[in-house]
Amino acid sequence: MTRTLDFFDMTKPRVVLLMLLCALVGMLLALDPLHLSVPSFRLLLSAVCGLVGIALVAASAAVVNHVVDARIDRQMARTRNRPVPTGRVRSRDGIIFATVLGVTGLVVLFVLVNPLAAWLNLASWAGYGLFYTFFLKHRTSQNIVIGGLFGAAPPLLGWVCITDSIEPEALILVAIIFLWTPPHFWALAIDRAKDYEKVGVPMLPLTHGDRYTRLSIFVYTVLLVGITLVPLLIRMSGWLYLVLAVVLGLIYLGFSIVMLIDDNPKLPIRSFKFSIVYLAVLFVGFVLDHYIDST
Repeated sequence: MTRTLDFFDMTKPRVVLLMLLCALVGMLLALDPLHLSVPSFRLLLSAVCGLVGIALVAASAAVVNHVVDARIDRQMARTRNRPVPTGRVRSRDGIIFATVLGVTGLVVLFVLVNPLAAWLNLASWAGYGLFYTFFLKHRTSQNIVIGGLFGAAPPLLGWVCITDSIEPEALILVAIIFLWTPPHFWALAIDRAKDYEKVGVPMLPLTHGDRYTRLSIFVYTVLLVGITLVPLLIRMSGWLYLVLAVVLGLIYLGFSIVMLIDDNPKLPIRSFKFSIVYLAVLFVGFVLDHYIDST
């Protein structure tokens, strides 16, 4: 039982759950509300199997990240108790587990959903599990910005599971998560700067300094709040979403402004935690607006 929990922990379940929420939002926004009242068997199959496939592929990439980063994980307080650094799971077993998860997820998507969903999930897996983990993370302070494109894919993946097509509305959802990612992770990087310095990961606070990072967080937060207003302009959402986006955006902007003028060491981690709430509530608001506005 303990060994099973160790393997489960390697899949980064909280991250996968947030990804699934974003993918589900993509699915629900791709649907006409009238179709949801009497869903077809094919629609239900695509949705359920899509979520299963996305979860399995994302979990596979997370396990690869655990295995590859085991050396630096041993030196960081936040990660030193992970299964691979502590020896509870061998690297070889982790790779086998990742392979089984990834192949199973891709087969489910390819056979029971559609080939486009499978190929996009494979691209996302390669982007995060290989390109980000092996190269970006250790080579550039823009690792989070560039790698964030792969992490921003879930709503597009969910959308494609339903429509078998890439549409502008889905790309707006991707853009929101893409712009959310840097201020989200850089706040954590400020809080854990000593850990990242110890293991030689070139996070922005180390390469450009604390002040530059706080300013960058503010700039990206402004861009984020701006992109969250675009759905109203293209009639993708209504006033309920707009009110929620403005309120959440003002709170998030408040965090970034206070971080510029106050060196309180507790502020970055508070901003990091709020950013998770921000994204989850914003996307739930998208769905509520989509269906309430259509009734």
